[in-house]
Formats: sequence, structure tokens, C-alpha cells
Amino acid sequence: MAPFARALCLALALAIATPADALPKLRRKAAEAPPDLPPAEAAIWPYPAPDPKTWWDDDRPKPDEAADPLGGRKLGARERLTAVDNGIEPTVYRLWGLQPLQTQVLRGEEMILEVWARPARSVRQTVIRVTVRRDGDAFVQARAGLACCEADIARRVGFDAKLPAGSGAAFLALRAHPMWDAPRDVRVSETGASDAVCVDGTSYDLTLMVPGRSRSLRRACDLAEIGQVADALEPALNAALGHEPRIDVLFADRGAFATARGAYQSLLAEGGTLKAAPQARPQPPSFVPEAEGSDAAATVSPER
Repeated sequence: MAPFARALCLALALAIATPADALPKLRRKAAEAPPDLPPAEAAIWPYPAPDPKTWWDDDRPKPDEAADPLGGRKLGARERLTAVDNGIEPTVYRLWGLQPLQTQVLRGEEMILEVWARPARSVRQTVIRVTVRRDGDAFVQARAGLACCEADIARRVGFDAKLPAGSGAAFLALRAHPMWDAPRDVRVSETGASDAVCVDGTSYDLTLMVPGRSRSLRRACDLAEIGQVADALEPALNAALGHEPRIDVLFADRGAFATARGAYQSLLAEGGTLKAAPQARPQPPSFVPEAEGSDAAATVSPER
């Protein structure tokens, strides 16, 4: 009998002779690393440990398009990076597995919309980034994790996905939305009442980045504040839902912003307003980017 046939017969005999409830135990035992292995090798068992001599020169798989939609771009001869002042340092972005906004190169009609969700009574945070590229393709990246008490983002989960064709148009329309001309931080001011201070719920930090300009808004858990930026929050969250169940569960009761919109409209109708918060930081400066096709694009890498 051929070796393959003997092995197949042996496997079938074992499956018949072994009780069904014992099979998972056998599989677990086969997957366990020997107890005397070093931790680094046990972590990748049953694969062999890397060769130290070739570790730094071995080829590595490049991130796919959805993980880095603008990958490979370099600044042109007269281009400048867009100033971003949203309180997120480049090193923090890398902890979350995202390219820093500060290093992204946008051209033409491209844009990035980023939303951070931070519950007031939890260290559980979420970041959603939507990128619309000049070729019309749109991408969503999302991460969630526990941002406290450890040197990394604990229990971090996430995904990178390309959005269906035509999805970018709704986001491109947001570039001219009046919300981006509002103060970075606001307080609810109602007629005959003291300013509201929010101590519960979820705060949202939004950043819009287009070539040469970025704007950041922070809206705390007051419904009227959130309602002012609901036109950006809602499509960003909808784009992120349905890809990763562990992220979906965080927004099970916050996927719609009709209530927040209504609170904002009621505030305005009753003579209230959202005024600039005391000591609110100014928005970062903007500059006029070079037109596409000029010498600034001399060092442009691939279309993406």
C-alpha cells in the first residue's frame, strides 16, 4: 500500500476509534508548543524561528492597498506637509497601527476624515479613518482598544477595507460643510441658563484633512454639540460598521444621530448657541498647495 494511502487509512481509523468529544483535545495537544521552547519560539510554534543572520534583510509582505491607501507617496519638489494639530502625536498613531496624519501627502480633491470616539467612563477608545483618493476610490480603517495603563493599546482590534464604488462622493461633499468653520472646542450656551458642562457619555474628536489644510473639532457628550457634527459622524461610523463584530458592538446604540441633530436644532430654535470654549486652541494654519501637473509633482510615486 502506498504511504499516502496508509496514512489516510490510519487517520480514518483514528477518527472512528476516537470519541468525537476527544478530537478537539487531540487537536489542542498537537498545537501546544514543547515546554522547553524559548518564549519567542513558543509564540510562533509550530513554525521555525527566524534566522538571525537574515532577519533584517528578508523580504516582508507589503501592506495591502486598504491598509495604506496613499502608500509610497513622496513630497514633490515644492510641496509641503499639511499642518495637523489634533492632539494626536505621530507615535500614538503608530501604536494604533495607522500611518500618522502628519506624514500623509494629499493632492487634488483628496481628503481624509478621521473620528476618535472616547467614552467618558471607559478607557475603551475607537478611531475611524476614511480616505478618498484622487482616482475616486475610498477606504475605511478602524481600530478599537483599551488606551490606558499599559505601554501599548491593549486588546487592539481593527480592519482595513475598501469601500464600495461611488462611496467617496458623500464624503467629498463634507469638505465644504460649515461645521469646519466652527470653533475647535465649544460650550452650550442657552438663554437664561449657565453654560452646560458635560460629564458623561461619549466625546468625539473629528479631523478633516485636505491638501494644504486641516481642521479639528472636539465635541463632548452633550447632544447639541454632537448634533452640530452629526453629518460627518454618521457616514464615518456607517462606513466602519459591519466589518469587525468587536467594533460593531461598541456602537450598537450610537449608529444613528437623529436625536443629536434634533437637540442641536432645538438649541438654535430656542435662541441658544454653541460658543467657543474658554482658551480653545486656534486651528492650524493652511497654505495654498501647488497645482497638480506643476514641478511639485516631479517626484510623485504611483497613482495611489
